[in-house]
Amino acid sequence: MTTGAGASASRLLLPGLDAAGRDRLEALSTPALWLPGEFVFREGEPARRCWLLRRGRVSLSTSVPGRGDVVIETLAAGDVLGWSWLRPPRVWDFAAVAADTTEAWEVDAVALRDAAEADPAFGYAVSQALSAVLLDRLQATRARLLDLYANPGGSP
Repeated sequence: MTTGAGASASRLLLPGLDAAGRDRLEALSTPALWLPGEFVFREGEPARRCWLLRRGRVSLSTSVPGRGDVVIETLAAGDVLGWSWLRPPRVWDFAAVAADTTEAWEVDAVALRDAAEADPAFGYAVSQALSAVLLDRLQATRARLLDLYANPGGSP
């Protein structure tokens, strides 16, 4: 993974934050780049950051006994990658691998938590923005499950 300083607030992809919130988030972010097949993180490793995906795709997988690694979801531009930093024990529940050349803004989760605690208004705005993205992801998962388990015969 390649990183560097200097994120651009206008390009951070976390909807719902005002300009001041984007500026604060920008200060905690650095650009990241992964090549196809490169691991972003592995299941069970410490979760210390999250990413706002700009371009490309990242596959989330989990190890299934007897089946090996199984892709459970693929994320793309506009998605947030990495939620495990939000709750103890703060380890990754899945593995993430770049499916394509992928660009993202990497956010230091420890610094984000510290900034949110120091400025409750900022913390609330970030939690609202992250909650909206998480709820959208949950609804998309629900729709996929409904489609997967739909009864093609139409009877209950």
